[in-house]
Amino acid sequence: MGGWIDSLVAALQFLTRLPVPSAAGGASERAFRRSVVLFPAAGLAIGLLTAAFGALLRWGLPSWPAAVLLTAVWIGLSGALHLDGLMDTADGLLSHRSRERMLEIMKDSRVGAMGVMAGSLSVLMRAALLASLLQDGRTAWALCALALIPVWSRAFLPAAITGWPYARAEGSGLGGLFRGVGARHAVAAFAVATALSAAVLAALVLLAKDSAGLPLGWAQAAIAWSIAAAFTYVAGSLTASAIARKLGGLTGDVYGAINELLELGLLLIMVAVLYHF
Repeated sequence: MGGWIDSLVAALQFLTRLPVPSAAGGASERAFRRSVVLFPAAGLAIGLLTAAFGALLRWGLPSWPAAVLLTAVWIGLSGALHLDGLMDTADGLLSHRSRERMLEIMKDSRVGAMGVMAGSLSVLMRAALLASLLQDGRTAWALCALALIPVWSRAFLPAAITGWPYARAEGSGLGGLFRGVGARHAVAAFAVATALSAAVLAALVLLAKDSAGLPLGWAQAAIAWSIAAAFTYVAGSLTASAIARKLGGLTGDVYGAINELLELGLLLIMVAVLYHF
């Protein structure tokens, strides 16, 4: 049990900016490698805090000011880790240079025009989708989405690490940190995401009282889980494959970019469902 606690601490420290105390001597290599299984748990921590802030902001402010502040909270909880990855990836891929040159551009800490454009569009889209979600009358579904979207986006990351090679030949950076992560870790992360989703959706069905819009029942909860899981792994795989064809594999920045795009995609689906039903 102690080893898994160390792995959870490692996942929270890596993926969030929450003040989690470190174990003496830091996480072991084994604990850090196993932390990928608990990436969805770190996502749930971000999601629950985002949902709590969303409920508070929705109560106190109109939808757009609340959405802008909630966007800042959501991005800030991860220290803009994934947004930074999206901007670096956009700078590299959209430069249309050779593979080697794209990897060099992505490694540069400076942000170029394409990165600024991608980051700006991502923030604007997130704020717009959150505004739509917050002004919708079905509060329970909106808060459930905010809690679970970060779970599923991070559940795919072990699959990305396992399913595609690391693009940098030297194996430095994240390629070295996650050496040894295999299919069993990706499957376990999916199982953790499913278990966490089941707990949150069960709470939604049993506790939430929503008089308007989509009914709250077990069938709807199962459909919501199916949509989230299917979109995450299909869209994530297509995105990872497309990028790997250009770079010869994936990098730490690409993992962050995929997470960012999956969050936006899942948020877009939720807004579309609530808009039409």
